[in-house]
Amino acid sequence: MTKQNHPSGDAAVRANLEAWEEVAPIHAGHNQADLLRAFARPGHSVLDEDTKATFAQLGVAGKSVAQLCCNNGRELVSLKALGAGRCVGFDGSPAFVEQARELNAAAGQDCEFVAGDIHAVPAQYDGSFDILYVTIGVLTWMPDLRAFFDVAARLAKPGGHFLIEEQHPIMHMIEPGAPDAPVEWLYSYFQKHPFAEEGLDYWGETTYEATTNYSYQHTMGDTINAAIAAGFDIVRLDERPDHISNTWYNVEKQGPIMPMSFDLLLRRR
Repeated sequence: MTKQNHPSGDAAVRANLEAWEEVAPIHAGHNQADLLRAFARPGHSVLDEDTKATFAQLGVAGKSVAQLCCNNGRELVSLKALGAGRCVGFDGSPAFVEQARELNAAAGQDCEFVAGDIHAVPAQYDGSFDILYVTIGVLTWMPDLRAFFDVAARLAKPGGHFLIEEQHPIMHMIEPGAPDAPVEWLYSYFQKHPFAEEGLDYWGETTYEATTNYSYQHTMGDTINAAIAAGFDIVRLDERPDHISNTWYNVEKQGPIMPMSFDLLLRRR
């Protein structure tokens, strides 16, 4: 992580969309072929047992599900295999959306994938979903959490649920590294200006000519308060020692000395 200029929120969103589009073919080169083979097997799922249990508690069978910032859509296609009803994935990168459609076709499913800035999801989807879903590495790209949760609130049906599985914000205080790298506390938990980096190949750490991307530190309070203000109630918050990113292997090696991730379950009022 590095500190550079502080672009406006709109400028950061535009830069991030470009950066994700650049890295999409690189990520596909690492894992798309393996994913296509895996999803060709009936019932294949990338969801862990805790996530499956949560969706079972929500009664996902037959329910409409939207995955926000779905990347290659592998989680949504997995949910469809668990019996979900209408499934729609939204992502800002057309190239990642195309990868999602390929996985969907390999699985023989009928998920829908929509390319475009998450802040501008078409109004035709408003009030359409029983369940919303966000996985690792979404909230950090949002300059304005309230704006993001406002979109989620208009997509959710009244009484609908929103499950967020994310890296814990405390992790952004630490410089990430390989297992043998030292754990260095370098950044404030309350940092307001964005982190700026070049390159998003967290799978293979490929170096390439990349647009600068901007990520943001949001405290747990920031996230919860934005959700409440947008019209959600808190059902459950679980802080976990599990490492769900591809970055902080140095912290993982130390053992469960701090929360590395969290699950937040919300309900639309």
